[in-house]
Amino acid sequence: MSFALDLPRLESTLRLPVQDERQQLLQGLLQPTARIDSKYFYDERGCELFTDICRLDEYYPTRTEALIFSENRETIAGHLPDDPQWIDLGCGDCSKTQQWLNAVDPARVVGVDIAGEFLHSSIADVARQHPQLECVGVVSDFTQHLELHDLLAERPDNPPVFFYPGSSIGNFEPRAAMRFLSRIRAHCNSHGRLLIGADLIKPRAVLEAAYDDASGVTAAFNLNILNVVNRELDADFQPELFEHHACFDDQHRRIEMRLVAREPHSVRLARHTRRNFEAGEHIVTEYSHKYSVDEFRALLTASGLHCSHYWTDPKGWFGVFLAEPA
Repeated sequence: MSFALDLPRLESTLRLPVQDERQQLLQGLLQPTARIDSKYFYDERGCELFTDICRLDEYYPTRTEALIFSENRETIAGHLPDDPQWIDLGCGDCSKTQQWLNAVDPARVVGVDIAGEFLHSSIADVARQHPQLECVGVVSDFTQHLELHDLLAERPDNPPVFFYPGSSIGNFEPRAAMRFLSRIRAHCNSHGRLLIGADLIKPRAVLEAAYDDASGVTAAFNLNILNVVNRELDADFQPELFEHHACFDDQHRRIEMRLVAREPHSVRLARHTRRNFEAGEHIVTEYSHKYSVDEFRALLTASGLHCSHYWTDPKGWFGVFLAEPA
C-alpha cells in the first residue's frame, strides 16, 4: 500500500490543558529553589541553538553516540525483531531515525514529540522520502504519559522497537527514570525492544565543558528558556539579569544547569504574581544524570527490562544499550 499522496497521520495524547501546563510552570518557579522543566528549552530558537550545541567540539555525546551507531549499526539491527514498529521518542527532525531505516526495514515509523507542528513537518519528510512506509506522528509529553497501546495494537504482528537516543534519559531523576522505563516495558510484548543511549561517568572537566562551552552557545540556549517562559506566562524575565552556570554534582552524579541572578530584582510571573530574586539565587533548568555501565544496567533491571547487548566507544564515554522484557 502506498502512502505517497497522503500526509502522515497525526494523533495527540496530550493530557493537560494548556492552562494546567502553565499552572505547573508557574508553581515550579514559585518553589524555594525555582525550577523550569527542560521541555521549555525547545521553541524554534531553542531547537536551532541545540543543533549548534551538537556541533561543538566540547559537546561529545552526539558525535560519540553517532560513532557507536555507525560502527555497529548492522550488528545492532541484527538483534532486532523483523518488521518492527520503530517508535522514535523525542524524534525532533527524525534525522537519527532516517539513518536506521535501511538497516531495520521497519513496517511502520512512529515519531513521538511534544512539538506538534515541527513533528508533522518532520514525519512528512520521512514519508516523502519513503513513500511505501507507513508514518505516524504522535504529539505527546511522553516523559509524563506514554499512551501508545491502541496504536501499537493496530499492528499486532509487528513488535515495537523503542528508540531513545541522545542520553535524554539522564534528564530524569533516577526514580522518575525507572517509572519512565517501566512505561516503555509495559508497551513491549515478549518481542519488543528498547534501544537507548546513556551518558557515562567521565572526568569532571570534560562533563562541565560539554555544558558550558567556550563560545557561549549553551549559555544562549539556557537563557533562551526565559523568553519561552515570558511567552507562556506573560512574564517579564530579563535574560540579561541572569547568567548561565553548569556544574557537576558529585553526590547525585549529575550536571546541573542553572540560571543565576546577577543582581537583586523582581519578576512578574503572572498577572498578580511576582517573585523576588536575590543576587546569586538560581533557577534550575536541567539535570543530566551520568551512569556507570553497571548502574544503567541495574536501572533497566529495576524497570522490568534485561540488557541483552551493550556497545560503547573506545574511551568508554557513552553507552548504547539494547534491552528486552525481563
